[in-house]
Amino acid sequence: MTLPSIMVFLPFLFLGLSFLSLLLLLTRKRKGKTAAPKLPPGPAKLPIIGNLHQLGKHTHHSLWQLSQQHGPLMYLKLGRIPTLVVSSPSMAREILKTHDHECCSRPPLVPTTKLSYGCLDVAFAPYGDRWRELRKVCIIELFSKKKVLSFRPIREEEIERTMKMISSCSNNLTPIDLSKLLFSLSGSIVCRTAFGRCYRGGEGSQFHKILKEAQAMLGGFFVANYLPIFGWVDKLTGMQTRLEKIFLELDDFYQQLIDEHIDPSRLQYDQDEDTIDALLRIQKDANYITQEHIKGVLMNIFIAGTDTSSSTVDWAMAELMRHPRVMKKAQDEVRGIVGRKGRVEESDLHQLHYIKSVVKEVMRLHPAAPLLVPRETMRHFMINGYDIPPQTTVIINAWAIGRHTNTWHMPHEFYPERFMDSSVEQLEGHGFELIPFGEGRRICPAKHLALLLVELVLANLLYCFDWELPGGMRTEEIDMDEATGITVHRKSSLCLVAKRYNEMDC
Repeated sequence: MTLPSIMVFLPFLFLGLSFLSLLLLLTRKRKGKTAAPKLPPGPAKLPIIGNLHQLGKHTHHSLWQLSQQHGPLMYLKLGRIPTLVVSSPSMAREILKTHDHECCSRPPLVPTTKLSYGCLDVAFAPYGDRWRELRKVCIIELFSKKKVLSFRPIREEEIERTMKMISSCSNNLTPIDLSKLLFSLSGSIVCRTAFGRCYRGGEGSQFHKILKEAQAMLGGFFVANYLPIFGWVDKLTGMQTRLEKIFLELDDFYQQLIDEHIDPSRLQYDQDEDTIDALLRIQKDANYITQEHIKGVLMNIFIAGTDTSSSTVDWAMAELMRHPRVMKKAQDEVRGIVGRKGRVEESDLHQLHYIKSVVKEVMRLHPAAPLLVPRETMRHFMINGYDIPPQTTVIINAWAIGRHTNTWHMPHEFYPERFMDSSVEQLEGHGFELIPFGEGRRICPAKHLALLLVELVLANLLYCFDWELPGGMRTEEIDMDEATGITVHRKSSLCLVAKRYNEMDC
C-alpha cells in the first residue's frame, strides 16, 4: 500500500484514539478510590498503545534493553494486553516452576489461532483437559524414545545424502549455500518422519515457500492482537489477506496428506507408520480427536520442527568459522572418537562432550525462539511482593537470560568451555540458566529429538569436512545480524567451501 492511501485513514485513527483516551480518563476517575494492585516496575505507558512504541525491530533486544532499566521482572502494557517480561534465571524459575500451574495457558493471538484451527494443537492451545490429553498422545505416540529410535534410518539416510552432496561440491571447491542446504535437510527429515514423503526439486521449492510464509505470519505484527477495535488496520496492510491465503494453502496441503494416508490402495504397501498414520490410528479410538486436531499437530511439527534445528546448526557453523580454535577442538574430538568409520552415528554422540558444549553455547547466544512461546496467567498470584493479575501475557526472554551478567562470565563471548565441568545445570530440566526449549508444563515435547538432530548434523559436518570461507573472505566479515521472524535466523546465507578430511569417503 502506498503512503498517500494510508494517510487517508489517519484522521479516522486519530479521532478513534482521542475518543478512547477520553473514555479511559473517565473510567480511571470512577475507579480512583479502588486500591490499585502493586504491579512490577516498568516504563511509562502512553494512552491506548501503552508500550508498543518501545518495541523495536528485534523485540527480544528491545525487551532486554528495557529490563536493564526496570529489572528482571517488568510490567508492560502492549495495547490492551497486560504483559509480564521475565529476564533472569531466578525470575524464570518463579514463573516456570513455582507458579507454573498459574501461568501455563496461552494467549489467543490472531495468527496462532487461525493456523492452529482455533488452537486445536499442542503448542498454542490453552491449558485444559483436552490439551493435556493431546499432549500426552503426542509424547507417547510421536516423541517417545521408542518412536524417535524407529525413525533413525530416515535421519541416517538424509544426513548421508546431504554429506554426499557437499562432497560432490568439494571436488572442485564450489562454495556451498550451507544455510539453504541445512534447511532442506531438516525439512526432508521432518517430512519423511511426519508425512511419509519428501519434497525435492520444484515441489520442494513450493514447500519451502509455503513454510516461510507461514512462519512470517506467525511472527508478524497484527494490530488486532493489541488493539482489537483497530483490527481493520490489518486489512489495510494486507496482513489479514495474507494470513487467510496461507491458511487455505496449508489446509489444502494437510488435507492432501491425510487423504493419501486414508486411501485404501495405500494399505496394500508395507510402509512404516509415520506421524499421520499414528494420529489417524489414535483418532479411531479417541473420538475427541478430529481432523482439525490432526492438522493442528501437523502445523506444529511442520512449522516449528523444520526451522529451529536448521537455524541452530547454521548459527553453530557461523560461530565456529569465526572461532577457528573452537572449530579445531571440536573436529579433533569427533575425529578422534569416531575414527575411520566414515560417519558419525547416534550411538557416538554421548562421547562428544565438547560438541555438546558447542551446541549449548550456540543455544545460549542464539536461541531459535528467543521469547519462547508466550504464556498467559489463569489466576492471580504474587512474585516478590508484586501482584500478577489473571489474563496477563507472560514473555520469557530466553535470549536475555542467556546473557545474564550475574550468571555468565563474559556473557557476550562464544566460549563453549564454560559448559565443561560446569556447576550450572543446563538443558537437563534442573536449571533455568539455559531454557531454549522452555520449562514446566509447556516445555517443548520434541526437545530431545531436536537436540539429537542438531548434534548429529553438526558432528557429521565437522567430521567429514574442513571448512573455509570463499574468495578470500575474512572471518570478521561473516554477517551475524539477525533476520526478523518467530524463529531467529541469520540475516544472510552462510556460504562456505568444504574440503574432504583426508579423502574421507563422505
